[in-house]
Amino acid sequence: MVNETSDRPKLTVKGARTRARIVEAAANLIHERGVATTTLEDVKVAADVSGSQMYHYFPDKNELVQAVIDYQADAIVSRNRRALSNANGVETWQKMVIAAAKRTKAKGGCALGSLAGQLAESDPDARELIAAGFDQWAGAIADGLRSLHAEGRLPDGIDPDDLAVTLLATLEGGLLLSQVQQRSRPFETAINTLLALAIRK
Repeated sequence: MVNETSDRPKLTVKGARTRARIVEAAANLIHERGVATTTLEDVKVAADVSGSQMYHYFPDKNELVQAVIDYQADAIVSRNRRALSNANGVETWQKMVIAAAKRTKAKGGCALGSLAGQLAESDPDARELIAAGFDQWAGAIADGLRSLHAEGRLPDGIDPDDLAVTLLATLEGGLLLSQVQQRSRPFETAINTLLALAIRK
């Protein structure tokens, strides 16, 4: 989602791989430790790159954080689209998100939602990127719900876009409860209950 600065030369294949390695390392560290306590030096060590490489791709931390927001949003949207594109898309999606919450016990919360909690009030540029990521995520879920809508499996008057936002809000709230309780049950309950209420068999 972030546009590369127009005056920068296009990355070589090797350069693109190096940059991607830096972003992935930063994403993992930030999800584990938070934005404030993750330094460029930490990322340099985790990505196994030199200082000159690090600062070539990311002259300051803000640019790296923005790249991490894009990375997390793109990864989430891609996983959701893959699950929802199956024949039993919503059921596959339901199993996927619950399995992920069980595996981690929601530790760290949502990779995108946790960034919102840290940055939305203090960094307008980051907030816009996170909002765009959530919009894409809701759009992916809505696309998966349209086939159910066409089959008459959504209640009368329920719009797939509205239901997608409701599902996303439920997912985020469920993850937060599971994070603080250190168990996946609140998340499972929230997702399963909403889908049972919203989708006809």
